[in-house]
Amino acid sequence: MMTPKRHLLLVSNSTLHGGGYLEHCQDHIQKFLGAKVKRVLFIPYALHDRDSYAKTARQKFESLGYGLDSIHEAADPVDAVQKSEAIFIGGGNTFQLLKDLYDNGLISVIRKKVIENGIPYIGSSAGTNVATVSINTTNDMPIVYPPSLQALGLVPFNINPHYVEPDTNSKHMGETREQRIFQYHLEPDTPPVLGLREGCMLLVEGTKATLLGITKARLFSRGKSPSEHEPGQDFSFLLQQ
Repeated sequence: MMTPKRHLLLVSNSTLHGGGYLEHCQDHIQKFLGAKVKRVLFIPYALHDRDSYAKTARQKFESLGYGLDSIHEAADPVDAVQKSEAIFIGGGNTFQLLKDLYDNGLISVIRKKVIENGIPYIGSSAGTNVATVSINTTNDMPIVYPPSLQALGLVPFNINPHYVEPDTNSKHMGETREQRIFQYHLEPDTPPVLGLREGCMLLVEGTKATLLGITKARLFSRGKSPSEHEPGQDFSFLLQQ
């Protein structure tokens, strides 16, 4: 069986309170991409105004020393992925993002480029959601209908970005994020869910996964109590699911 060449940086959120776009993780992005990557292919499908979104992403990546091409400007999206040096998928609506990935025939193409060819993949929020088994644990509303909830499957578990505990002083009676993940795990054969709080990210290199950033993550596994994990935690065991 081939060992995956995964090189992933899966970020919970694009903007952290008090900072600019990708500012809280820009040092990690530079270290992750290194000097070999010259241009990044941006996939802005999660937002409707793709021109504006691409402009924001381009300004950030150029400030870090990388050129950026947006796939929505390419004549052939599949060819753009096949020629890419690195891929960045940003946040927005996960259902819209996944639908457009399917509609443009990009699911298997991206998976092959990342897992078999080993090109770097950066996901943020919705872009992190689609890197997992499915988008069943996204926080977003299903504003459109993708052909399937199955995602890129770059890792064999799910992630809940922007994970947050309920405000104990709030009178809101709706379900908590934890309760919704518990409901997901009532279904059979559901994989673990890693709740990434804003400010943290998961670095995956081959068969190794490490929590980075400034906040903790909360791990949910079917039939087990949730567990808290500090930055630096080795999550490689999740890749063996």
